[in-house]
Amino acid sequence: MKKDKIQVAAVSVVDKLRILYNLQLIDSRVDEIRIFRVNVPMEINSLEKELDEIRKKLENIYEEISFLKKEIDKQNKDTKSSELMIKKYEKQRNGIKNNKELYYIDKEIDYQKLEIQLSKKKIKEFNIKIRKKEDLLNDNKNILKNKEEHLFHKKKELNKILSENDKEEKILLDQYKVFSKKVDHVLLKTYLKIRKGVKNGVAIAPVQRGAPLGSYLAITPQKYSELMQRNKLLIDEHSGRILIDAELAEEERKSFVVSLKK
Repeated sequence: MKKDKIQVAAVSVVDKLRILYNLQLIDSRVDEIRIFRVNVPMEINSLEKELDEIRKKLENIYEEISFLKKEIDKQNKDTKSSELMIKKYEKQRNGIKNNKELYYIDKEIDYQKLEIQLSKKKIKEFNIKIRKKEDLLNDNKNILKNKEEHLFHKKKELNKILSENDKEEKILLDQYKVFSKKVDHVLLKTYLKIRKGVKNGVAIAPVQRGAPLGSYLAITPQKYSELMQRNKLLIDEHSGRILIDAELAEEERKSFVVSLKK
């Protein structure tokens, strides 16, 4: 009779652990879904910001090319002005016999010729800069196009995942209601309190290699022995989490994964 009572108690503890660990699996998956949902706008905003930066860069390149073309126009005008001045001085030169005036006109003609050479040199340099800017412009146009296509497909992909996650979350929350009704109110309240107070919301921790998952502090051999007997609920004295042996946890995890695929 006493032996039967021990077996009933053991089964009762195992059932509680199964229920609690399923609640944990559901909560952890719902946490992942909700974190993902929060991160999606951030990821999209980051990609859109990147696109804005490329567009701004393109605008700057366009402005730089426009400025260089205006400088070329200015140099062309200066060249024409110098050519007119040369014609004017050459015309004057033919009628001058005074050496001093002739020297002055020759100097002016030489100066205007130098100005023309300088303008042509500048035009050549500006054209080289424009070609480089245009190459840079084309490169950034291609980058922008690829980034825009990536963003389009990324949005499509994320929207699909969000839609699937919404459906999954609804199923999980329905499962949560079912499991939460199978455990007594006090134990459920304890689970929720532990979950709220621990890192990552993991209140039920599988013990692997002698230590609770996510912890480097091993439990005592005595506690590990008690855990494997599954006769009572055990709390990790370091993290405050409820402990479950890895084998039982893996059974429930596999069952949980199968239920999600149905």
